[in-house]
Amino acid sequence: MALTIYERVGGFSAVRKVVSAFYDKVLESPTVAHHFEDVEMRRLIDHQTRFISFLLGGPASYTEEHIEHVHRKLGITLAEFDEVVELLVETLEDFDFSREDVAKVGQELRKREPAIVTGR
Repeated sequence: MALTIYERVGGFSAVRKVVSAFYDKVLESPTVAHHFEDVEMRRLIDHQTRFISFLLGGPASYTEEHIEHVHRKLGITLAEFDEVVELLVETLEDFDFSREDVAKVGQELRKREPAIVTGR
């Protein structure tokens, strides 16, 4: 049986390092940083570690309804979503994820665009 990306990269602790580095980039982005001004980052990083683990094939589960509910009030635009995807891809590349794995994760995140993009 083939290993998931999550298993190949080292599981939760490895994903947490990726997510922490990703949020360093997000908080520096003039396009999306404003969404995180009043956010408890430790809690968000923990939540996002589970979500990214899910995208990597790890032991977490998120429904489209849950994702939409969480993002509904945030007014995320397509440009902001694209920026976040780009920053995640960049971070995965920084951590030497294979080209195929980066593409797969980007594709999995893009599938959730309709649930995340709530602003126009």
